[in-house]
Amino acid sequence: MIENNETIDEFLAQHAADVEEAVRKAAAAEIMPRFRQLAAHEVDQKSGPHDLVTDADRLAEQYLTEALGSLLPGSVVVGEEAVHANPASYDAICGDAPVWIVDPVDGTRQFVHGDDGFCTLVALARHGVLLASWTYAPARDQLATAVRGKGAFLDGGRLQSGAPDPGRDLRVATSHPDYTTDEQKQALLGLWTEGVQPRACGSAGLEYLAVARGELDSTAFSWEAAWDHAAGILLVEEAGGAHLTRTGEPFRITGGNDLPFTTARDAATARRVVELLSGGA
Repeated sequence: MIENNETIDEFLAQHAADVEEAVRKAAAAEIMPRFRQLAAHEVDQKSGPHDLVTDADRLAEQYLTEALGSLLPGSVVVGEEAVHANPASYDAICGDAPVWIVDPVDGTRQFVHGDDGFCTLVALARHGVLLASWTYAPARDQLATAVRGKGAFLDGGRLQSGAPDPGRDLRVATSHPDYTTDEQKQALLGLWTEGVQPRACGSAGLEYLAVARGELDSTAFSWEAAWDHAAGILLVEEAGGAHLTRTGEPFRITGGNDLPFTTARDAATARRVVELLSGGA
């Protein structure tokens, strides 16, 4: 537990492993026992057929809410399912207290269909600044972590996103059309050009991990929900990457971004993708 005179940096130095343990335990207790074992009554729709929630989402978020709150007294948790139930709780991201941003099962659609391409996302932020993140793919037994100013790691090995190979088409994961407005669809059409290979994204958290690993060059996403982006954005940043909105400013987890926005392996790629999203040649 954090003491009154302990800073967030000191908390992370002493308790980052405890956060990792909580993430692993939540997955072991509530997610993996239901993987490829879901009954029909354990799956519901939220906004539509592509927006699913399961008992694993709800129960893993409850587990993490209790565990993370206990580790850092005075912090608050903003979780996807809690915000769905009470949208006003999202405002805590802009508050003064340290905030845990949680997506218990990122890639619920994949999880429901028995695909291993899902993960649990946790990020710690304060005053809109991302401080640390955990990306855990339990079915693949992969854990990626990042602490601001201290680098990004996958299973203990440092991540370096690098730069795309010169002359090779840019590989870009983009938002599913169901989650885009007409204006955003038009912007994303800018990626359908020579020298770019766009494709629909899967789990946002795993797409960010692919960028941090240098396996994917960029993402182009059209929604702001912090639980989908917070962990991955810091992971990419700490691996040497960059993120930009169409105004040329970094993405803000507090909202108000010009969408779509990009996260990329390096700053030059981010600028190139933003040009395409803004109608540049």
